[in-house]
Amino acid sequence: MTVPPDLEHGAFSDHPPWVLDRPDDLAWRRGLDLVREVRRRQVPKLVEPGRRPPLGRLLRVLRHLGLALGLWAARERPRGGERSRLGISRRLRVAAERLGPTYIKLGQIISSGEGIFPAELVDEFKKCRDRVPAEPFDVVRRVVEEDLGARLEDVFASFDRSPIAAASIAQVHGAVLHSGEAVVVKVQRPSVGRLVHDDLRVMAWVAPFLVGRIPIASLANPPALVELFAETINEELDFRLEAENMLDVAWSLAALGQRGYVIPRPHPALVTRRVLVMERLDGFAFDDVAGMVEAGVDTYGIVRTGMIAFLEGAMMHGVFHGDLHGGNLRVLPDGRTALLDFGITGRLEERRRLAFLRLLMGATMNDVAGQLAALRDLG
Repeated sequence: MTVPPDLEHGAFSDHPPWVLDRPDDLAWRRGLDLVREVRRRQVPKLVEPGRRPPLGRLLRVLRHLGLALGLWAARERPRGGERSRLGISRRLRVAAERLGPTYIKLGQIISSGEGIFPAELVDEFKKCRDRVPAEPFDVVRRVVEEDLGARLEDVFASFDRSPIAAASIAQVHGAVLHSGEAVVVKVQRPSVGRLVHDDLRVMAWVAPFLVGRIPIASLANPPALVELFAETINEELDFRLEAENMLDVAWSLAALGQRGYVIPRPHPALVTRRVLVMERLDGFAFDDVAGMVEAGVDTYGIVRTGMIAFLEGAMMHGVFHGDLHGGNLRVLPDGRTALLDFGITGRLEERRRLAFLRLLMGATMNDVAGQLAALRDLG
C-alpha cells in the first residue's frame, strides 16, 4: 500500500480522500496570521468595562438572569447546601438555553471545567451539549452557497438535509463530493457573529455585578471569565482558523510520534469563514465501551495515549486540542482516536509554554513555590 505523503508531517488517516502535501499552497491559509491577530485585538473592545451594551439584548439577558436568580433565591437558597447549589445550577442552565448560542457555548465550556467550577454546575451544563435546535435546510443552503460561490448541487453529489449534530455556533451535515469522497460540512449559523459580539458586551457589563452575589460566582472571577471566553469564541467565528488549528495539531502529533490520534483533513479548497468541509471519520462514540471491547479495542490504551498526547503537545509545541470531551472523540476500528471540533485550540507562546513545564515539574517535585510562580507566569 502506498503511504500518503502528508503522513510524513501530519497525524492523518491512512486512506485519504485528498492529500495535503503542499499546505503552503492552500489558498484559504493566506493571511491567517493577520486574521488571528485582528480577532485577538477585537477582544479588549468587546469586553471593555463600563461600555454600554445593546439595550434590547441587555434587557433580555437581565430578564432571564433575573428570573433565574429570583426563583432560586425564593425556593432553593433558603434550603442551603446541595439543594441550593443544584437549584442555581439548573436555573442558570435553563436561562443559558433560552438566551441562545453565546450562552449555550459558555455553558458547554463550563461543562468541561471539572475541578474549576462546582460539580453541580459542571454536571448541569453538560446537558447543553448537542441540544440546540437545527437551522432550517434553506438557511444552511444559503450560507453554503454564499460562501462557496456556487450552487450546492454543483459542489456536492449529495448533501444530508438533517444535520449530524447542531451546536451553538454551527451545525454539521454529512455530504458526498462529485469526486466521490464522503465529507462532513460544518456550517455557521447566520448572524451568529453579530449576536456573539452583542452578547459579549452584555456579559462584560453584567459580570462585575455578579461578584460575590451568587455561590457560583464566588468561586471564580466573572470579569476574567468573560474575557477568556471572548478570546475563545471570537476565534471560533472564523472557520479558516479552525482548519489551521487542525493542521497545527496534526503536525504537532506527527512530530511527537503520537500516531494514536487521527485528525480529519480539511478540504484543500472548500474552507471559508463560515463553511468548513473536511474528511469524514466514523467510529465508536467515546462512551460506547461495550462496542469497543467487543471489537477488541484497547480502551485503557486510548486514555493513556490521550493524556500523553495532550501533555506533550502543550509542553513541546504549545498547541493542543482545548475542548476534549466525549462528544469530540470517535474511536476508529483500528483503536486510534479521531479528534473532532478544533474551534477551541489551546496555544501557549514560549513564556507560557515554559511556565507550563515548570508547573508540571513543580508538581512532581512537590515544589509549591515553583508551582505558584509558574501559575503566575501562566496568567
